[in-house]
Amino acid sequence: MAIDESRAFKPINIALLTVSDTRTRENDTSGDILAERIAAAGHHLADRAIIRDDAELITAELHRWIEDEEIDAVVTTGGTGLTGRDVTPEALDQVKTRAIPGFGELFRYLSFKTIGTSTVQSRACAVVARGTYIFALPGSNGAVKDGWDGILAEQLDSRNRPCNFVELMPRLREK
Repeated sequence: MAIDESRAFKPINIALLTVSDTRTRENDTSGDILAERIAAAGHHLADRAIIRDDAELITAELHRWIEDEEIDAVVTTGGTGLTGRDVTPEALDQVKTRAIPGFGELFRYLSFKTIGTSTVQSRACAVVARGTYIFALPGSNGAVKDGWDGILAEQLDSRNRPCNFVELMPRLREK
């Protein structure tokens, strides 16, 4: 990570969504890992929810957070696989203003180092939705660690050089 210590760190507000038919607050280990990393990085956990694998329910929660001017980014975990119940990417498609294709590409590159060719089964992705970043990670503990540690920790740090997602936030709604 290329942190420019002469720049001020700007914490952002992040909402966390676990997409699962089986997880509860008591056993949402991937969500817990992300919540801990968000706080450890100095950001604010603005909200947290668990929603079952249902595109309409996921989309409704995303719309709620997108409309909340206090939420800068959303990180989801789960629902990015290939089964019929995995609908998180489809929900992101319904709310997106613009795709961030490099996120999924980089995630699978990093994941390949951990799980080999099994990474091709991941549909991790990211979008901008009316000025809010949304990052969809797989539901495994290893995947959320790869996604946060390998991409989001740096890109959500305003001091990261040569560029980062935070410095673009004021301009995301430009036309």
